[in-house]
Amino acid sequence: MNELKSEEQLRSSAFTRRALLLAGGKSLLLGALAARMYYLQVVESDKYRLLSDDNRINLRLLEPPRGRILDRFGLPLAVNEHNYRVLLVPEQVNDVDDTLARLGQIIELSESDLERVRRQVGRRRGFVPITVRENLTWTQVSQVEVNAPDLPGLSIDVGQTRSYPYSAMMSHIVGYVGAVSERELTGESLLELPGFRIGKTGVEHRHEEDLRGKAGNRHLEVNAVGRVMKELERQEGEPGKDVVLTVDADLQTFAHQRMVGERSAAAVVMDVHGGEILALVSVPSFDPMPFNVGLSSAQWQALINDHETPLSNKAISGTYAPGSTFKMVTALAALEEGIGGGHSVFCPGHMVLGNHRFHCWKRYGHGKMDMRQAIEQSCDVYFYDLAKRLGIDKMADMARRLGLGEPAGIDLPGERAGVMPTRAWKLANLGEPWQGGESLIAAIGQGFVLTTPLQLAAMTARIVNGGKAVVPHLTWGLADGQGIDRRLVPQAPDIGIDPAHLKIMQDAMDGVVNGKRGTARGSKIGVAGMEMGGKTGTSQVRRISKAERDAGVVKNEDLPWRRRDHALFVGFAPVEAPRYACAVVVEHGGGGSKAAAPIAKDLLLEVQRRDPAASDPMPLVARATRNT
Repeated sequence: MNELKSEEQLRSSAFTRRALLLAGGKSLLLGALAARMYYLQVVESDKYRLLSDDNRINLRLLEPPRGRILDRFGLPLAVNEHNYRVLLVPEQVNDVDDTLARLGQIIELSESDLERVRRQVGRRRGFVPITVRENLTWTQVSQVEVNAPDLPGLSIDVGQTRSYPYSAMMSHIVGYVGAVSERELTGESLLELPGFRIGKTGVEHRHEEDLRGKAGNRHLEVNAVGRVMKELERQEGEPGKDVVLTVDADLQTFAHQRMVGERSAAAVVMDVHGGEILALVSVPSFDPMPFNVGLSSAQWQALINDHETPLSNKAISGTYAPGSTFKMVTALAALEEGIGGGHSVFCPGHMVLGNHRFHCWKRYGHGKMDMRQAIEQSCDVYFYDLAKRLGIDKMADMARRLGLGEPAGIDLPGERAGVMPTRAWKLANLGEPWQGGESLIAAIGQGFVLTTPLQLAAMTARIVNGGKAVVPHLTWGLADGQGIDRRLVPQAPDIGIDPAHLKIMQDAMDGVVNGKRGTARGSKIGVAGMEMGGKTGTSQVRRISKAERDAGVVKNEDLPWRRRDHALFVGFAPVEAPRYACAVVVEHGGGGSKAAAPIAKDLLLEVQRRDPAASDPMPLVARATRNT
């Protein structure tokens, strides 16, 4: 009996120990669970509350209003307008195709529009709106709204689109906006917004960061499938700054209309003291709006296949042999080397160097010429003689001081540097030594020498402003609604040319237009106090053979357009107190006196009548920026 009792006590003791161990284990597990719950609910509560809010609250960016582009007097050149678009919510429509068919009876829907909408209906959630068509007119909006009861699931939405009031007249300056491409994505979330536009060319591109502004945001409460339930918070973004340009829109309009009849040409008008660009024209031009709303394949092909290259800003990127407009460079280099203005050369119509004959444009020659006469009548032989005495490197040094052979520095993308050759340049680029005859043709602006119309305008400005290295620029300042941040233009340094030498050039350029035998005497300005000086130029695009010379050189008007000479003219006004410089290039226009000088006359007369550089644009611009 005692043995049974002892055995039962052992079993009871073992059970008690096991029960205690089990209870202890359970307590330990419950303690660990409680500790974990405490950790999750108390210690990590902020983290999980944030995660919960992330699942419940959706943060969406708000596109900021893009800054405007204004002319120097506050006239809008690029603005934002309402973009009316029709949206479709698929879940509110029984038959998408039927609804689209009904809409197509009210506004035009292309097959590509219909295909795009059908694709997006299959890919997106039913409650996500789909854009059917953008850029509706007010009439189209009214028609859709009137027929709204018969168009379930369709609604009108209002966004913003870029508009260009001056269209083609300003397109090469202002540029245009377009959709963000893959290579333009920088990681900034604003750029990834559907339909977001950025500047692609011109001022739109140059001042993209200033114009873009900063995004706002809104906090939306959404359900498990992403449907928006309500807006919790909204923070508006920071609008882009307005960019105020130095351009006079009315002068630009006048210049464009004056040149619109030319097949291909460019012109620049600038203030010789401050470097402000007042007009910059390249024709033919293009309408910037299709790039914003969507350029069709046919439109794009038409633009890029056009032989007159309307997309190219010829004023800053077109490179041309400057022809006789370069002769002031050669003359100034000669004056600096001690060859005086009285140095004379007899011109029989040609010069022989080695076994080559270099011809003057005047077949039987000009006779005896001094420097002023040679510039006034554009005698080639005179400058052949100077080239033999100087050599190419001295001419190139003077050209660079006058702004040739390197970018002028304008605040627009796409500027080209042109070419100002030297001995070292030819050896490095062509692997050949320089030849003496190449100096002769460079002295009259032919051969390897290439310049842009902008460079020629800057060159002229430096000659007539006392030898100051003004830099052409388009930006007058930035405005943000609170005030105007005027661009600070550094004082132009001196280029180190004797003022007496510059005065000789100004007098000679005066003679070109106002002298009895000047090559541009037919384009003189007859208004007292507004007279212009200048220099004609004609640059060949083909070689004239000896046989053709013997038989008689074919006139430009008798040649196919693309084989005709380029016409150039550089000018300044008024002669007594230079304020404005102008450069005109007419591609395949023939002689500079016939095609380019009359255009420059009209531009310099108009800019003096308007005299924009003498007006203070600040009050007008301030008023325009306050009325945003």
